[in-house]
Amino acid sequence: MNGTAAAAGSASCRFAHYFVVCGVDAETGLEPDDGAGEGFEQSPIRRSFKSRVLVHYPENTERNPFNKDAVNMLCMPRGLSFRTQADRLDSQFHSFTITFDDGTRSYGFVHTFYEEVTSAQIITAMQTLYQMHHVEHHSSSSSSSPSSSSSSASSPSTSSMDSLVSSLDESDAESLAGVSACLGCAASFDPARDTLYVSKALCLLTPLPFLQAARQFLSQLHQAVTSHTAPPLPLESYIHNILYEVPLPPPGRSLRFHGVQGPILCQRPGPGELPLGEYPLGEAFSLLGVDNMVQLLTCALLETQVLLCSHDYQHLMTVAEGITTLLFPFQWQHMYLPIVSAPLHHLLDAPVPFMLGIQRREGAQRSSLHLPHESNLCFVDIDNHCVEAPEDLPVFPDQTELIQELSEILLRFGLPPQGGVTTKPTTTTTTTTTSPRLSSLVLEDLMEDRRNGNLGGEELAVLERLQALARRCGGGKMSDGEKILGHVLEEEEEEMKAAKLNIQLREVFAGRFAAMFGRYEEFVIHSALDLDSWLSNREGTFSFDKGSFLSAQPATHLHFLSRFLETSMFSSFVDGKVIARWADREPLQQLFDNRLERERLYDTDEEDAHGCRYRKCTMLFESAQSIERRLLKADHTAIHPHLLDMRIGQGRHQQGYFPKLQADVLAQGQNTNKWSSRVTASRRTDPKRSTVSEHSGVDNEQRQKHTFTRKNLRQSKLLDPSPQAVTQTHREFVDGLLSECRLKTKRMLMERMGKESAELGQGEANITGLQENTLIHGLCDLLERTWGYGLQLKQGKSALWSHLLHYQAAQGKMEVPAESPGFNNSDQRTFDDGTPVLRGSLIQDMRFIQTMSEGLSEVGQARAWIHLALEKKMLSQHLKELLKNQELLRQLYKPHAFLLCEEEREQFLFHLLSLNTVDYLCFTRVFTSISIPYRVVIIPMKKLSIAMATVDPWVCVSGEMGDSGVRQIPKNTQEIFFQCKNLGRLSTLQLGQENSGLLAKCLIDCVMVYNEITGHTYKFPCGRWLGKGVGDGSLERVLIGQLVSPGGEEDARRFTGTPPELASPSQSMRTVLGSLGNRSRVLSVEVHEDMREAANNLVKHFHKPEQERGNLTVLLCGEGGLVLSLEKFLLHGFKSNRLFQRNVFVWDFVEKAVVSMETDDQMGDLHGSTLTKGPPCDSLCHYVNAINASPRNIGKEGKFQLFVCLGVRDRLLSQWLPLLAECSLTVRMYEEGALLRDRAAVHSLSRILHTLTEFTITLETSLVKGVDL
Repeated sequence: MNGTAAAAGSASCRFAHYFVVCGVDAETGLEPDDGAGEGFEQSPIRRSFKSRVLVHYPENTERNPFNKDAVNMLCMPRGLSFRTQADRLDSQFHSFTITFDDGTRSYGFVHTFYEEVTSAQIITAMQTLYQMHHVEHHSSSSSSSPSSSSSSASSPSTSSMDSLVSSLDESDAESLAGVSACLGCAASFDPARDTLYVSKALCLLTPLPFLQAARQFLSQLHQAVTSHTAPPLPLESYIHNILYEVPLPPPGRSLRFHGVQGPILCQRPGPGELPLGEYPLGEAFSLLGVDNMVQLLTCALLETQVLLCSHDYQHLMTVAEGITTLLFPFQWQHMYLPIVSAPLHHLLDAPVPFMLGIQRREGAQRSSLHLPHESNLCFVDIDNHCVEAPEDLPVFPDQTELIQELSEILLRFGLPPQGGVTTKPTTTTTTTTTSPRLSSLVLEDLMEDRRNGNLGGEELAVLERLQALARRCGGGKMSDGEKILGHVLEEEEEEMKAAKLNIQLREVFAGRFAAMFGRYEEFVIHSALDLDSWLSNREGTFSFDKGSFLSAQPATHLHFLSRFLETSMFSSFVDGKVIARWADREPLQQLFDNRLERERLYDTDEEDAHGCRYRKCTMLFESAQSIERRLLKADHTAIHPHLLDMRIGQGRHQQGYFPKLQADVLAQGQNTNKWSSRVTASRRTDPKRSTVSEHSGVDNEQRQKHTFTRKNLRQSKLLDPSPQAVTQTHREFVDGLLSECRLKTKRMLMERMGKESAELGQGEANITGLQENTLIHGLCDLLERTWGYGLQLKQGKSALWSHLLHYQAAQGKMEVPAESPGFNNSDQRTFDDGTPVLRGSLIQDMRFIQTMSEGLSEVGQARAWIHLALEKKMLSQHLKELLKNQELLRQLYKPHAFLLCEEEREQFLFHLLSLNTVDYLCFTRVFTSISIPYRVVIIPMKKLSIAMATVDPWVCVSGEMGDSGVRQIPKNTQEIFFQCKNLGRLSTLQLGQENSGLLAKCLIDCVMVYNEITGHTYKFPCGRWLGKGVGDGSLERVLIGQLVSPGGEEDARRFTGTPPELASPSQSMRTVLGSLGNRSRVLSVEVHEDMREAANNLVKHFHKPEQERGNLTVLLCGEGGLVLSLEKFLLHGFKSNRLFQRNVFVWDFVEKAVVSMETDDQMGDLHGSTLTKGPPCDSLCHYVNAINASPRNIGKEGKFQLFVCLGVRDRLLSQWLPLLAECSLTVRMYEEGALLRDRAAVHSLSRILHTLTEFTITLETSLVKGVDL
């Protein structure tokens, strides 16, 4: 194989892919950088100009084509900058990253320095620009005439400066000559007096983040340029060496190669270690502090939009890379640009999660940043050490303990946990006299031997003494060689310290994720037969059992975990696990799984294994030791730089100037030297996997197919600022928003309808309420991002609420004259205090939100409005109404905004309309302390409605958050309005009347309760009499409610996907129960089945997490509940000697049985009964007598209901049933085939009821009011 082929074939496993030089191109001249956002009022010496890629080697490599514009923009994000000898000429270092479409990254390391301008053309252009600026500035300050401003505005901005110079005629030049007297002022330039310098950038592009090695190489290269003496070899030799002859170090090994000034070491983690991450986490924690870093990591994990801001580009990269390395085993899936140069500022408008970094201009304040998306934005001000997190950010699991552990590690390394420390600047001061290089061969050999571990005790002691001397004396009385050696040893020690701190901080977070997701594999669902079928049905299948996973987690972790499970990074992680059945696992996932297996082997503590107790990381010392071993001793040495086949006179050294490199020797690898055969084994092994797989794991066609289905945004196009590319990016954003809306609404529907649990056989293990809140939060975030995209005029932090406020203002102007008559309308409802009830329009919902006494921010108000509209099934309709005002839309939004794309907007609203098919109580359950207006309507049986005039009814409405208190209904009316604190979902309603006269009675069909804000209607069926001497003689009833859709009961049954809750047993059901006494042939199997089902529902209720349980009262007293089932059991075979077959009541039997027991006890004769006196018998008698003595007139049915509820609550019901069965009265009152006389049936029922004794049952106040037991 010849040299060229060898170089090309091994491109993917070389240490560096490209060497690039950026700077000023004398041939094209100066061109102002329009995107830099600088005005012409600034002196030209302070303006930015467009830079150019001067050279790059090689021309291209396979799998990683050179992106000239992107590299130029990231090497010099602010463009060219000019200086004079009066300014500081410090060199600077920064890095950047380029993300490719498949998720892989390339890293760039840039050393920027100032070089004297030798081109007369550039100097003349700068002089001309300064003279023009001075004249314009002078004339504008002396007179404010329009002509001066127009001449200022007409100055050229895009043409090159040589054409500008040639267009100046002699008269202009003469008139400008008089300004030389003022050239001594600040930021001035006079070529006769000043030396002009311009920035130049040296860049190394590598496949892995070898930060320290690349930084040292570039720094040594620059030192060679500024040195008095020429380097031993031409610079081409060193550049050729690092491009073509230095391989990637093999995994788990370290590699030494040579820079211009001395050896450089790099290392790579082994297969069982965390991936390479050299960005100094200690510096990131020092900049922000532990608390802020944990908060920032939480934002990144939940995929909020993260915007970093700093004056230092390297600080942006340090924080961004630090956060992404801490995500292991997860990977950031969205837009990632830690350095966003001025031409790319349109990306700040992106409606997707992102991690972007912008440079702070001098004097710029946070308030001057007008960002379209702030509702879900995490703004990180690195220079001022603060993090502005979004509202309602969940707390990271075990955050307090985690912060404590991280603080301890930082303190061990001498760093304060609170942050705010000014770290070592990224400028490398370079004066005209640089310290001499390691010219002493003895010292160089000593250094190499120390790295290789070949020094004996004596030599090592000498080195240590030198190092101590360097520290003590500060190098004042030492020779140049000793100074350098001391400096090198100190740098090595700092590098070692930073590497050990890095790995220990990363291990802590890796340990936390291992604790949280240690058993994640048990919840992965493998439903597809092959990869193709899984890919084709991916949207419709669920790969992770989120409900079961969450139900196994500590309650304090649920808020964070429920949101994290909905992120793209977690979905991608689970998808990787599913795909691993058919393809190789991604390296990061394989590493995580291996670590989990290892932990399980050594972990015997069950309590710890289930994440009940915080456990500190145990791998800190082991991980630090591995890195220390590699950094102390190099495992491999790369080929030394050597003379290349160059013509005589090439590569000549000229101090202070980076030479013009010889393209012919750098364009490709050479095979003309004797060292080229020493290629390490790593360069010959599978070049396609060695670099790329470390970051992405894209290692076969099927995985690539999956990767491209996952990415909907082409990362490579983001760095292209051309109008065509920007338009294409806007198009992709619009399509992405529509696709996200479709997926979110589909997911919400499936979650709400319960299809997910039914299809996957999860049963009742899912915790729907928490997941529902999480999904609705995601919908709010989507709407905010959609409304913020392309926004140019905003009030406050919420884009949606801002639009609503503008709409409200516009409607207010139109409706002021027409609004006043509406309030005099005859059908306008009022409360007890006379205030009008608002109707359900968009504006009225807004007004209600604005009057809520919750102290909500703009973001909070927008979310409240979305929750309310969703609960009312009006979200799509309200947004459609909002978007009808086209004039307002065009005023608020730029042309590319999603809301101005008509077709996509209609589809978006259609997807939101589908949410109307299910019922939500998201507003009612989230905003619990607000005041809600209710309307209660009593509906009597039609043929007896006139009887309502004789009664004096009252109601008390109860819900999951309290009750309304007794509300008296006005005389001769059947409805009442009242306002009270939010009751939540309504469960029971007490209905009673004060008049106990014989004529005061009525037959109630049902009671309807309307929530006037949410539009929810609750129906409380009754179907029974209220009055003395009729029915069971009840003057008070407790009714069980059911939620009816706003469209009416029939519509609710037809359209809603949510099954209705069980309500109070209807009159028809009661009739059936009454006739059970004479239907001796009623199938006992049915009665038994109903009883088992009722008990089973109660057991399932208590096995759900507490926050996800439904209404217990419904399960006890509703249709199909425990009370009704037990009533059926006791009515089976009941004798009735009544003539007209009127209803019979179980309570009659219970009362007589208790009287019989008490009489038998007093007489001391049990008439041959096997019943024995004891505590169960005493408790039965005590409870029945207490219920009868209650002041409430709840009737016989109400008393039996209370009897059952108290018996279940106090765990006595299973003991009472055998007593009733063995009572002497039972034989007389029940037929021979009755279930109560069947010992096996009674024993079976008693066992069923006994299963309920393990649960703590709390009864609603409305059920037990007036009974002191």
